[in-house]
Amino acid sequence: MTVIVRDLRPGAGADVEGFARVRRLALPFMLATPASVAHTLTHAHPDARFRQLIAEEDGEVIGTAQVHVVHDSPDPGQGSANVYVHPGRTRRGAGALLVRAAEEYLAGHGVTKVYSWVLDEPGNRAFAERRGYRASRSAHFLRLDLVHGTLPPLPDLPPGVVLRTAADFADDPRPLFELDVEASADEPGDIEHELADYEAWLDETWRHPLLDRDLTCVAVADGRPVAFSVAYTDGDGRYGTAMTGTARSHRGRGLAKLAKSHSLHRARAAGCTEAFTGNDTGNGPMIAINKWFGYEICATEVRHVRELG
Repeated sequence: MTVIVRDLRPGAGADVEGFARVRRLALPFMLATPASVAHTLTHAHPDARFRQLIAEEDGEVIGTAQVHVVHDSPDPGQGSANVYVHPGRTRRGAGALLVRAAEEYLAGHGVTKVYSWVLDEPGNRAFAERRGYRASRSAHFLRLDLVHGTLPPLPDLPPGVVLRTAADFADDPRPLFELDVEASADEPGDIEHELADYEAWLDETWRHPLLDRDLTCVAVADGRPVAFSVAYTDGDGRYGTAMTGTARSHRGRGLAKLAKSHSLHRARAAGCTEAFTGNDTGNGPMIAINKWFGYEICATEVRHVRELG
């Protein structure tokens, strides 16, 4: 049996379904559907040189890679390659082939430093270290049972704050973009990003097929959004928080907790059965908020980095 690596074909149902299936098996705490896989590929910014690779064995997709140049960073020469293999199809060489193809592609586009998320398990970390990757920061995946768990009661709205949903901004989402720019700039991470392209944000974020505008809750004060909790749903009872943030001028008032609380209550009422989120291990305030909701850590990933050349 021979394993081959090739580009994912977004118009091929078997490709996107296989890619989504492997991602869900390898990362059950991240939402992935065939529609979201195809959208990510077809709507990526051209400067990202985005590629999705699949490892295929006898017609079955057994491994995946998402590869791109970090085009929106002030520091040139950075790239990302995240590789995941079907848990039941390991030790076939798929991971090694995907890593090699990803590094060669990135090197051809001037990348000298590659970042990759690696599940914090002995076999995965050893795989990365053998290929010259060194561990950097880490992040937790967290899960909340929306069926058997108990959500804290909804907090009262502070004076001067009203609650909206993303659906209320359908005619003009730019205020949400502006809040996203400010909140994202302060997220902890290895790579500095500069979110600035509104049209790209519309394509990649606002029109993302997993975005649930009715469950995305927004706190509004002084006539503008000041905090939000962005909700993803996959139509299969799974809910994920894609981003929770607050404008700098309104931090420390519990508005992020307020927005996320309303979003979670709406999600449970809408029939969602489990909620997922992720936290950088250094993001103490958000970890505290999620513990308050009842989230429990279900896995950890460690960012690894390798210098090419």
